[in-house]
Amino acid sequence: MKLLERLPRESSRDYALRNIKENIINLELAPGSQISENALAAEMGLSRTPVREALIELAKVEIVEIHPQRKSTVPLINYDLVEESRFMRNLLECAVVELVCDMAAPIDLERLNANIRLQNFYLDGYYTNELMALDNQFHGLLFEIAKKSRVFGLIQNISIHFDRVRAMALSSVKDLKVVQDHQDLVELIRRKDPKAARGLMEAHLNRYRIDAAAIREVYPQYFK
Repeated sequence: MKLLERLPRESSRDYALRNIKENIINLELAPGSQISENALAAEMGLSRTPVREALIELAKVEIVEIHPQRKSTVPLINYDLVEESRFMRNLLECAVVELVCDMAAPIDLERLNANIRLQNFYLDGYYTNELMALDNQFHGLLFEIAKKSRVFGLIQNISIHFDRVRAMALSSVKDLKVVQDHQDLVELIRRKDPKAARGLMEAHLNRYRIDAAAIREVYPQYFK
């Protein structure tokens, strides 16, 4: 498991939750794998209690299966849950990008473009984990510009089903259009074209459907 740096004043439970989520998304804790509460606690330098609390939280959104007296497991990918997660994000993010077209200031556009420059750098070097983090940061910036950061925070747990497939697409799909989508979105935001921005966001979030065959070919063992 790859450990994240602990944030200032971050609680043990939140640190455990963030670590476990990121490692599930990045396939360090792969679909179908077993996870030990004791092993996770030792690796993160925590007691068992915050790790147990984090696993219970993740079990609520069906991204961890807890088995009493046995190791917990990371379930195989269920496309029904992926679709439910995508549906929620599609509704929220299409609405948010329309707001951003009206609300974005020049400094906001520069922040989005700075993120995209880093995305292109990591895309050229094929750094999947860094690219995924920047992708999430890009979408988070849109919510921040629209003054909906709390909404973005609330959807993070259920989004993990969708995020696992997004992470696989970044490492398995050859003709990757994700970064180009982001560049085109910023241009539409700059032009204050909410209708076109909404249409592109919907297409962007639907790419996992187009990429499903390529993803399954590389990771057949990860799907139900």
